[in-house]
Amino acid sequence: MLVRANAALRRALSLRLGLRGGDRKLSGERGDSQAVTTCFPLEHRALLRLRGPEAATFLQGLLTNDVTLLTQQGGGDSQASPRALYAHALNVQGRCLYDVILYRIHRNSQEEPHLLLECDAAALDPLQKHLKLYKIRRKVDITSCLDLCLWAVLPEGPSEEASQKLQQYDSKAVVATLDPRVDIMGWRLVASRGADPLEIIPGSQIGNVKDYHMYRYRQGIPEGVRDLPSGVALPLESNVAYLNGISFTKGCYIGQELTARTHHMGVIRKRLLPIRFTSPLPPESLPEGTEIVSESGKPAGKYRAGGDEFGIALLRLAHIHEPLHLKLPGDSRVSLVASVPKWWPKSVNK
Repeated sequence: MLVRANAALRRALSLRLGLRGGDRKLSGERGDSQAVTTCFPLEHRALLRLRGPEAATFLQGLLTNDVTLLTQQGGGDSQASPRALYAHALNVQGRCLYDVILYRIHRNSQEEPHLLLECDAAALDPLQKHLKLYKIRRKVDITSCLDLCLWAVLPEGPSEEASQKLQQYDSKAVVATLDPRVDIMGWRLVASRGADPLEIIPGSQIGNVKDYHMYRYRQGIPEGVRDLPSGVALPLESNVAYLNGISFTKGCYIGQELTARTHHMGVIRKRLLPIRFTSPLPPESLPEGTEIVSESGKPAGKYRAGGDEFGIALLRLAHIHEPLHLKLPGDSRVSLVASVPKWWPKSVNK
């Protein structure tokens, strides 16, 4: 899978990074010799280390995706399996507890299985307790990784060039890999705490994490407990299938029954969607679950999270093309517009 940079993404990134008109050419344009790549520190994310002969099989029964993909290798070639995998841990009612990204550290089948698990930093302790609850006698060690840190990397430039460079960066970091969710999210970088990403990725620059959040909200990418409230969010409504985070062919896992039944029925009436506010938000932060209504006042969904001009909301698909409003105390309203992300499958009925 290659990072498919498109013109819209380049324009959005150039505006976000302050590249206007003739200030600087973007990668891929004639006369530009080096791509502009931005590294965002993800202090709101944390890592757990899982190591042991049963690490993958242990996670297989707890997560929505097929963890064995990280350990399937052909002829001892580590390139036969991905370096990263997106998944959710569900409760027995089939609701999301934690969104995670798994990273494969071991390089071949002769090495002991060694995985890193990325999660929301606020969920680190409860997730660790959740894993140890189901560990029982499994041969796997679960420890925090305080010596490692995470970076989101948004590259610009031709996809072939970016893919070749990523392989070079992987040898300098603990992990440098494509974001397993969707191509427009670029790369994920795991490095030793205190390491300089500008040395790992020469010619890159450090970005403000606020811009990272605004970028993913514009794309409709949920991440963490604010966007995916623990015990509340449903995986298919949260677009986990579109984000390559679920397997419908693997064996049983906690929460599978409701998820599989909903998938096979094919009826999903609400989904997480990016929203843009057309008028200023109130200065105080909006409460989680603020109601969104249609022009006629009918319930259309609930606000999840956001900031400034952009956010993410769980909306009824029947209302997404109508004028929508946040319903605030005192009968005041803030207008917003929902959109269907371009990265969604083309077959989706819009």
